[in-house]
Amino acid sequence: MTRRMRASDAVLALWPAAVLTAAGVAGFVGLLDWVRENEELARVDQPLLELLADQRSPGLETFFSVVSFVGGPAVLPVVVALIALVWWRVSRSWWEPVLLVVAMVMSTALTVVLKAVVGRDRPADVLMVVPGGESSGSFPSGHTVGATTLVLVVGYLLWHEDAEASWALTGWVLASAAIIAAVGAARLYLGYHFLTDVIAGLCVALAVLGVVVGAERWHDLWLERRDPPARPRALAAADEDLVWMRDAGDDGDAEAAEAERGVEGDGR
Repeated sequence: MTRRMRASDAVLALWPAAVLTAAGVAGFVGLLDWVRENEELARVDQPLLELLADQRSPGLETFFSVVSFVGGPAVLPVVVALIALVWWRVSRSWWEPVLLVVAMVMSTALTVVLKAVVGRDRPADVLMVVPGGESSGSFPSGHTVGATTLVLVVGYLLWHEDAEASWALTGWVLASAAIIAAVGAARLYLGYHFLTDVIAGLCVALAVLGVVVGAERWHDLWLERRDPPARPRALAAADEDLVWMRDAGDDGDAEAAEAERGVEGDGR
């Protein structure tokens, strides 16, 4: 029987999602304000790209170009599709793969809309490895949004499946940090994004993760209300336990009778 959803249960389930989403939105809005006012971290954008452009080498250009390509729109959707397919084949559950795909579609849609709304220009062509190679809006970094959303959402869903596998979670966190750092560094080193673009991409991914956490925890709550666990019942005594108790009682009665006869004999 389905139990009624209580407001307190919903709040308890959704507060982590609200915190993550609020943190992502607040970070994005704060960075956007710095960019528009050319304050705080935005003042580092141009000098940092000029410094990186002066330090380029053929080997690092090749390495970061490969990283950027793998984390871009040509390869990342294929990676997501493969992960979702393998997940479904192994777990035979459609919920997590669909949630991952929806999260990636959401992050892509948000990136396209935010780029168009903010309308920040890309760095100057002279700072790009391939001048004019990127022409869409600069804020936020779409590569960073996509790669970060993928590793964060997959990591959370894996942890949700087995929260006790702390060693696996630690390994995934380290790998995720390396992937995010590599993609962000690639976009900066190749001159296609400013530092604030990359950090804004992290904020968008964090907000998307909040939505995923909320959907997953609400799903758990709905399943719990649909199929509530059975109430614990008193354990029935096994037949052998009852036999043992009867034997123990008989032995006790016999010992008491024998002791009573001994007392009467002593009295005589």
